[in-house]
Amino acid sequence: MSDKSIGYEMNARNFHLCFCLLALVVALTARPVQAQTRVGEAAVVKNEVVRVAGSATNQINVGDALLRDEVVRTGLDSATRLVMADSTNLSLGPSATLKLDRTVFDDEHHYRDVAVRLTSGAFRFVTGHSEKTAYKITTPLATIGVRGTTLDILSQRGQTIVNLQEGAASVCTVTFECTQLTQPGDTAVITVSGGKTTIKKTNNSPWTFAKTCGAAAGLCSTTQYADATPTVVPPVDDGSDPTGMLCGR
Repeated sequence: MSDKSIGYEMNARNFHLCFCLLALVVALTARPVQAQTRVGEAAVVKNEVVRVAGSATNQINVGDALLRDEVVRTGLDSATRLVMADSTNLSLGPSATLKLDRTVFDDEHHYRDVAVRLTSGAFRFVTGHSEKTAYKITTPLATIGVRGTTLDILSQRGQTIVNLQEGAASVCTVTFECTQLTQPGDTAVITVSGGKTTIKKTNNSPWTFAKTCGAAAGLCSTTQYADATPTVVPPVDDGSDPTGMLCGR
């Protein structure tokens, strides 16, 4: 074999070794991709309904997955209904923002723990198949515990209105003043004025989500979750050597 051929073969081997080592370093130093769990899907979408990640937004379409820790926002003249994996139905009116703060599964049909933050706008919340103690709903002014419940919730600057349609609920302010909603029509009105938070119970609600139901066809319907088995996107790393294929194994 000529010196030129030997040199070429050595260079090729050295290049292959360097490439493998580089791939291994990248694999070892790269941060693992966090798996995102499908916790629901969009059943109704009218106009601008987006998932928000930092400064980026992506349009949500009917059938698209709802993922853990996502923020969902509707635009003007827009609305959506989201169906969670336990068949909880969440309807959002125009200019509404919602975040799934926490979702922990017992199995594919039930949550052990689910926290939903309703930042702003009008909502209808219909509980699904999970134990009622699993649900925690919050607004900037209130914390709401449910017991087999349909709730209409309006979250605005300086005011939250919680109207009971069915079931029962406990509504508390951030200063831990609470009231119990036990009869259909019972309403808690939480307001902040001059730095003071107050909560008032009434059976003559100044607002209900019924006024928003006409914003989109099917917005106030309830349906079961179409795909009961949550999937993971992207697939969880199985621990295999990512450089194996690159290095000829």
